[in-house]
Amino acid sequence: MRIAIGSDHAGLALKQELVRWLGEAGYECQDFGTHSTASCDYPDFARAVGEAVASGEFERGILVCGTGIGVSITANKVPGVRAAVCLDTFSARMSREHNDANVLCLGSRVVGVGLAQDLADIWLRTPFSGDERHSRRIRKIAEVEQAACAR
Repeated sequence: MRIAIGSDHAGLALKQELVRWLGEAGYECQDFGTHSTASCDYPDFARAVGEAVASGEFERGILVCGTGIGVSITANKVPGVRAAVCLDTFSARMSREHNDANVLCLGSRVVGVGLAQDLADIWLRTPFSGDERHSRRIRKIAEVEQAACAR
């Protein structure tokens, strides 16, 4: 599986740990930045990862900022992205099973390395259920998105 990954300066250390760990687990990652601890703007990296996933070049994306909230808000502005902030394993699993989330957002100031690895592992291994009621809801999300983009 190809994973696009990015962070701002607050998420850099956790992102680097995840890139190393994901590589050891056999995932192919492309790091969209940042590569520095200098203050930077999370929307730049969230947009890049979101667009990479929405284009189909990458199956999934992972974003890290201080809370996971800013990157989630930004990534969800990219048509085709369903980004979820996950702070617990149940949310990580449900974001995939029920919502077919394609971008995982983590907060480096909220979760430690061990929990972030657990969240990513669960999120990456959990398939979308394909259940008709969940598929119907995802189609409705896409309709909302299309209507907003048509304005």
